[in-house]
Amino acid sequence: MESIIPITGNVKHAITLDPTVWIFDDRRIDLEVFFTEEFVERDEMEEYKEKMGKHWSREIMEGATYPPTLKSEKRYEKDKMLTGTFGIILQPFIKNATPKADATTFSLITKDEEKYTYPLADAENILFKFSENGKPLKVDGPVHALFKDGSNQDSPIRHVRAIEVD
Repeated sequence: MESIIPITGNVKHAITLDPTVWIFDDRRIDLEVFFTEEFVERDEMEEYKEKMGKHWSREIMEGATYPPTLKSEKRYEKDKMLTGTFGIILQPFIKNATPKADATTFSLITKDEEKYTYPLADAENILFKFSENGKPLKVDGPVHALFKDGSNQDSPIRHVRAIEVD
């Protein structure tokens, strides 16, 4: 259970996060691209509509059978998942815990009981790195906290074990 991260404190719903399943989450971010290129926030609904439109057009043009390129596209995505370095934005998880009206800050708590405290609004600027080169962060994880601006990319907050909303 050392990979489970609880969100507790001044919240309506204490929840737990399991970084080992984020590799399958559509919100995951390829950190190799994120810190080297201009990252564009995605609108998930628009992206879904676009994918469905392409799928529909493909079925109309080519029939319900899938072209051989689709298999290679799926294989490429699978290989990318097995070798990539990924992160996920913290903010949706804190939002799901529903901070109470008087909550103003949250703290990242490490294995050594160190606390890093930030305003709630900064949750959207923190990424949790959960995978490096396709492997979970078992030695100094389960997650590393990175700032979106990349300022702590070389020295992230390691061994994050809990989040406490104050």
